[in-house]
Amino acid sequence: MENQPLLNTRLSRSSVDYGYHSSSNHSGRETPKTRRLSYSVDRDSCCTEGDEEDLYIQQAVVFIEDAIQYRSINHRVDARSLHFYRWYYSRICQWGLGLAIAVILCLAFIEKPSSLSITSDLRYKKPPWEPPCGLTESIEIVCLIIFFLDLSMKSYLFGWEEFQKNKWLIGYAVVIGMSVIDWTLSVSMICSETLKIRRIFRPFFLLQNSSLMKKTLKCIKRTLPEITSVILLIALHLCLFTMFGMLIFARGEDPDDNREWEGYFQNLPQSITSLLVLLTTANNPDVMIPAYSLSRGYSIFFILFNGFGTYFLMNLLTAVIYNQFRGYLLMSIQASILRRRLGIRAAFEVMFQGQAKTQTEEHIQCVQVDTVLKVMKKVHMKSYHRLAIMAKVQQFSSGDIQGKDFQRLFDELDKDHIQEHPSLPEYNYRFLQRLQFVFSHYYFTVVGNVVALTNVICICTILVIDSEKSISDRDNYYLGAINCCFILYYLTETGLKIFSLGWRGYLSYRSNIFDGLMTVLLLCLQIAIFATYRFPQRFPTQPGVLSLWEMVRLVNMLVVFRFLRIIPNIKLMALVASTLVDLAKNLRAFAGILVVVYYVFAVLGIWLFQGSIKATSNNTTANVSLTNITINYTAQCGTYEQLGYWPNNFDDFASTLVLLYNIMVVNNWQVFMEIYARQTNEWSKVYFVCWWLTSSVMWVNLFVALILENFIHKWDRSYGCSVSDHERIGCQMTVQLMFREHIQEPTEEELVTQLHQHPHMLLIQ
Repeated sequence: MENQPLLNTRLSRSSVDYGYHSSSNHSGRETPKTRRLSYSVDRDSCCTEGDEEDLYIQQAVVFIEDAIQYRSINHRVDARSLHFYRWYYSRICQWGLGLAIAVILCLAFIEKPSSLSITSDLRYKKPPWEPPCGLTESIEIVCLIIFFLDLSMKSYLFGWEEFQKNKWLIGYAVVIGMSVIDWTLSVSMICSETLKIRRIFRPFFLLQNSSLMKKTLKCIKRTLPEITSVILLIALHLCLFTMFGMLIFARGEDPDDNREWEGYFQNLPQSITSLLVLLTTANNPDVMIPAYSLSRGYSIFFILFNGFGTYFLMNLLTAVIYNQFRGYLLMSIQASILRRRLGIRAAFEVMFQGQAKTQTEEHIQCVQVDTVLKVMKKVHMKSYHRLAIMAKVQQFSSGDIQGKDFQRLFDELDKDHIQEHPSLPEYNYRFLQRLQFVFSHYYFTVVGNVVALTNVICICTILVIDSEKSISDRDNYYLGAINCCFILYYLTETGLKIFSLGWRGYLSYRSNIFDGLMTVLLLCLQIAIFATYRFPQRFPTQPGVLSLWEMVRLVNMLVVFRFLRIIPNIKLMALVASTLVDLAKNLRAFAGILVVVYYVFAVLGIWLFQGSIKATSNNTTANVSLTNITINYTAQCGTYEQLGYWPNNFDDFASTLVLLYNIMVVNNWQVFMEIYARQTNEWSKVYFVCWWLTSSVMWVNLFVALILENFIHKWDRSYGCSVSDHERIGCQMTVQLMFREHIQEPTEEELVTQLHQHPHMLLIQ
C-alpha cells in the first residue's frame, strides 16, 4: 500500500525526546528514553510554504478531533482526504447515517406482518394496513445505497489494506451484498416471498456504526467462556434435582397422591421445565402446593432447590458476569485511552514539524503557543472544553509548549463542566434587599417543597374519598378550589424567585426551569377551566371538549409531576437521579446491543411462531382432544387462554417485542412456553430458554452491575459535597471516566511504536 506522507515537500528531520530534557542533553547522543522521529515525504511532490502550513494545521486539527472522539488515526492524511474525513464525521453526515439505520430498523413495524393495528389481541384484531408492494422496498434500497456510500467512504479514507484487516468492514460489505441480493429476489417475486432473510441482518448496521458498541460486544464474547462454567454448574444442579424430583414424585397407586406427578413431573421435559421455571421463581409456590398439601417434608426439596440454585448460583453468575466483563471492558477502555493519547501525540508531532524549519537540531521538541491556539480554534469540540484548554495554553509565558505539557492540556476533557450562576441583581432600597435575601434563601425553597407536598396530600385524600363514587356523583368543586389556591402560590413563588435571582439567575438552575414550566402549564389549564366552566360551578351543565373531571385530572397529574422538584434538594435522591441520567446518556452502547438482541429474537420468533395461536371468540372455549381425553384449556387455571394473554403473540413485530419483554421479566413466562409447545412442539421451549438466558440472565445482570459501578463511582466523587454542589456541577460522566482511575496511561514507547505502525504516515526512527 502507498504510504501517504504528512508533508507535500521533501523533508527528513530528526526530533528529540517528546517530553522534558535537561540542559546537558543537547549533544547528538540519545538518552535511553529518547526517540528520533522524522517524516519521510514523497520526493516528487511540491507545494508552497503557505500550503504546507495549512496542511500541518489541518492534520493537527483532525488528530485532535480523533483523540476527543476516541477514533483511530490510521486514516489518510493528505489534504483532500482530510477534507472528506471531516465532512464524513460532521454532525449532519453522522445524523443522516443514524437516520438511515433507524429507518431500516423501523421497516419491520410496517412490513408484512404489519403492526399498524390498534390492538394485538387475536380476538379483536382487525386486518392491519399493509403497505403496497414497492413502498418499503424503495425505502430499503435507499438506505442500502446510503450504507454502500458509507462503506465506500470508509474504504477510501482508511485504505484497502486496512479494509482487508478490519473484520467489521468486511462483514459490512457482506451484509450489504446479501441484503441487495435478497432485496432483488423480493422485487422479482413481486413481494410474494414468505421469508425475508435480510431482516435478521439489519441490526448489524446499528452495531458497526458504534465503536463502543463493538467493544462491548467483543467484551461479551470474551466473557462467555467464564460464564459457561457457571451455567454448566446451574445445568448440573437442575438435572440432579430433576432426577430426584422424578424419583420422589413418581406415580403411585392412589390418584389423590399423584397431583404433583400429573402437574409437574410426568416426564423428563416437563420435569426440567417445571424446575427451570422454579429457578426463576415464576411458578413458586404453585409447583410445590400439591406435594406440600400431602406432607410438610416435601417442602424441603423445593427449598433446597431454590436456596442453592436461585439465591446462590444465580447470584454467583451475576458476580462472574460483572467481574469478567468489567475486566475485559477495562481492557477495551484502555485501548480507547491509548487512541486519545496517540491522537494528541500525532497532533503535537505534526505541529512541531510545521515549525521545524525555524529550529535547529539541538532544540527541545516543542510547539509554539500561537500554533496551538490556531489549531484549537478550528477543532470541533464542546465550547467550555475549548475555552478551558485555550486558557491553559495562554498561561505558558515562554511561548513554547513541550510534549508532556501538551498532553496534560487535554486532561480538561475529563473534567466536569462547572456551571457558574450569574450574580444576583442589585437593588438600591434596603427593603428590596431584605426581600431579595429572604426569597433567595434555601429555606424559601424548602417552604415551597412543603407546600407542594401538602398539595399532593390533598389530592390523595380527595381521590381516596371519591374512589367509590361514580363520575356523576363526584363533586370537583373542593378539589378545583384547592388546586386554584395552590397554583396561585406557585405563580407567586416563581415571580419572587425571578425577582430575587433575576431572569438569567433563575434560568441557570435546571430545577427552576422544570418548576417554572410546570407552573405555566398549570396556570394555562386553570385559565382553560375558568373559560370553559366559569369556575366555581359545582355541577356544570355544558361540558366542553374535556369534561371538568378530565381537566381536573390533568391538573392533578401535573401537580404530582411537579412534586419531582424536591429531587435536587435531597442529596441521595439527586445522586440517584443523576445516575439514571448518566445511564441514559452514556450507556447507549449497552442499550444498543439490547436493541440488537431484541430485534434478532423478534425476527426469529416471527419466523418460527407466526400464526401458531388461533383466536377463540368470547363464547367459545379452547378444547384440545387427545384420543379419548378432551381438555378445556379455557377453564384450566393458569393457561394462556384462561389468563387472557391473547395480545401476547408472535403475529407482528410490535407484539413480539412486548412478548419478549414479558418473558424477560420472567413473571408467568412458563405460560408462553406451554402454549407454543402445545401449538407447535416441545422443541419450541429451546427458543424461550435461549431468550431467558440472553436477556434475563446475561443482559439484566450486566446492566445491574453497570448501574452499581456508575452509582458507586458517583457516590465516591460526591462524598462530602453539599446539595448545592450537585446543582452547581453538571456531571459529564462517560464510560471512560467510570473506570478512569483503574486505567494505566500508555508509555512513550507504546505511543512511538503505534505511530511507526501508521499505514499512511511513514516515520523513520
